[in-house]
Amino acid sequence: MGIDVRPYRGTVYRLTLWVSLVTAVLGLAVLAGAFAAAWDGFESVRRYADRNIANEDSYAAYADGGLDPLVRVGAVVMPVVFVLALLVVSVLHSAYAVGASHARRGDGPLSVGALWRRTRKRLPAAVVANLLTGIVMCAVVLAGLVLFDLANRRRVPGVEPTGIGETATWQYAVVGWVLPIVIWCLGPVLWFRLSGATAETVLERRNPFVSVWRSWVLTRRARWRTLGFGVVCCAAAVLVFVLARYAAGPLTHYTGLGMLWLSDDNVWMTGVLVKVLPTVVALLLLPPLVMPLVCAGVARLHGELRAGEEAEGGADGSVGSVGSAARSGDGVRPSTGP
Repeated sequence: MGIDVRPYRGTVYRLTLWVSLVTAVLGLAVLAGAFAAAWDGFESVRRYADRNIANEDSYAAYADGGLDPLVRVGAVVMPVVFVLALLVVSVLHSAYAVGASHARRGDGPLSVGALWRRTRKRLPAAVVANLLTGIVMCAVVLAGLVLFDLANRRRVPGVEPTGIGETATWQYAVVGWVLPIVIWCLGPVLWFRLSGATAETVLERRNPFVSVWRSWVLTRRARWRTLGFGVVCCAAAVLVFVLARYAAGPLTHYTGLGMLWLSDDNVWMTGVLVKVLPTVVALLLLPPLVMPLVCAGVARLHGELRAGEEAEGGADGSVGSVGSAARSGDGVRPSTGP
């Protein structure tokens, strides 16, 4: 069952641009706040380095406790960034799910304001669903890191880390590299299978925990299609991220000159800004450039899998009648589901 996206494509992308603009403002504000909070720490690093240079002593960057204040700032900034990313992903997935449902019903044009009002009704549930999906992926990544760390700390019986200039043994190559990489690859695969959780909780008003399980059940009907779509999305995200980092080169240069002037030639602060700014710019470009492809594809896939399930259930009069009842009003089910 195909979905004509033309009635809602312009609306959801305009909402995507608004979300991207707000995200860019908030993201740059977080970056600026992080450097403001770490200002004294960078000044301490410069004084330490200048003192050792004047005394003709050797020194190491961020030694003498200079790294501790920066680590504390990072410990505060990273959770804020993750929360912002979670909100952006939840809003966009919800909006595209609502837009796809609107297009399936053929209700005509949809304004940005109406789309936002329908999206925010189930936004808290969508946030929880995406948080659960993220926890699953983080658990997989952490499992790979733990195995990698155990292998390098000689905690795995029969596996010895490779010394400098030595050839890796097959045991270390398998346990220390191959297995962690295989485990890490399971993270994106799990995301592909659980990507329909937002649409489930938004359109069907299901409990977020149940929605995650329902996404797994639905995508089981199209494993290879889901995997292929996920690979395309990952490839697009990586390509845009890499190209955006290169494109941010001129911006990084002039921003670095500005930071040198602002910080009275603090090369330590400027060096950190020059390193992180391309990544920040690339991440801020993902919502307007990649998320429309991802969210529209997930919404369409979920709609087709739901339609197929309802068609099969309609043969015995069970799921079909329930599914047809869910296609009224805002495209969300009144109160069925846990």
